[in-house]
Amino acid sequence: MLCIYHRSVDPYFNIATDEYIFKHINEDCFMLWQNDNAIIVGKHQNTLSEINVDYVKEHGIKVVRRLSGGGAVYHDMGNLNYSFTKTGDSSEMVDFKKYTLPILEVLQSLGVDARFEGRNDLTIDGKKFSGNAEHIFKNKVLHHGTLLFTSEMKNVSGALKINPLKYSDKAVKSVPKRVTNISEHLKTPITLEEFTHKIMDHIIATYADCVSYEFSEEDLAAIQKIRDEKYATWEWNYGKSPDYNFKKGARTEGGTIEMNLNVHKGVIQKVKIYGDFFNEKDISEIEKALENIPHEEQQIRNILSKYEIEKYFHKMTIDDLIAVMF
Repeated sequence: MLCIYHRSVDPYFNIATDEYIFKHINEDCFMLWQNDNAIIVGKHQNTLSEINVDYVKEHGIKVVRRLSGGGAVYHDMGNLNYSFTKTGDSSEMVDFKKYTLPILEVLQSLGVDARFEGRNDLTIDGKKFSGNAEHIFKNKVLHHGTLLFTSEMKNVSGALKINPLKYSDKAVKSVPKRVTNISEHLKTPITLEEFTHKIMDHIIATYADCVSYEFSEEDLAAIQKIRDEKYATWEWNYGKSPDYNFKKGARTEGGTIEMNLNVHKGVIQKVKIYGDFFNEKDISEIEKALENIPHEEQQIRNILSKYEIEKYFHKMTIDDLIAVMF
C-alpha cells in the first residue's frame, strides 16, 4: 500500500487527488491531507441548499462536490482528512468500521474514548468529530473521512447554516449533529502536526506492505488537469445538483419581493416574481430574461445589468434582486 502525505491545501486540487488515486493508481493507497476553508458537498446533494451563500462569499470559502455520497462537511486548517483506496471483492467493499478502526486505535492510545456510532460517524462523548463517506466502482473502494482537531466551530456552523424553507427538492440532506474537536479531549496536548504523524506511523505499523510515496511531476500534472477541467468548475460543483424549486422573500425600500425559481441541472427553467412593489414596466420581461440562465450570481448579474431595474421594481436595485435569488 502506498502511504502519501499530501501537502496541498487547495480544495479543488485535493478532491481531484482523491479521484486520481482512486482511478489512476493501481496500488492501494492511504493518504493524509488538509483543505483550507472549504465546504465539501456529497455527490447527490443540491449544493446551494447545503451552504450559507452569504457567509461562504464573505469568508472566501470554496465549495467543491466530491465523488462520494453523504452529507456536506466544512474543512479548515484545523481539520485533517484521510483517504483509503482498496481493490477487493465486492462483498467487503462497504465497511466503514474497517477503515475508521486505525483512527480509533490512535485516539484510544492517546487516552481518548472515541467510538464508531451510527452509519458512518466517529464520536467522543456523543459528539461527532469525524464523518466518513465511500465511493465504489467495480471492485475498488474510495473511503475518506474528516477529523476535526482544532477547527473553528463558528465557521462550521456558519458556513453550513441554511434556511430550510428556501428549497424544495429530493436531494440528500445533511443532518446537523453536535460536533467537537479532538484537541478538547486530549489528556496531554499535542499539535495537529504531531497527531498527523501519529496516524501515519500507526498505518505504517499496521499495514506491513506500506511504502511511502511522493507524487511525480506526471502525477501532479494529471491531477491539475482533473482539477481544472472538473473540480474547479461551476458545472460540477453546482450544475450537477438535482432539480429543485427555490423560494425566498425579503422586504426592501420598494416593498416586499418574493422570488420563485424552478431549476434543472443548475439552470433556471421558470421564474415567477411576487410582491407588493410598484412597477412602470412589465416584470414578465425580467422573468423571461432569467430563464435558461445558470443559477449563478455573476451570470444573473450580467443579465439584470441590461435592464433599468428601477422601472420594473420601484426603489429596488440589482442587489435587492440577487439577495432573493440565493
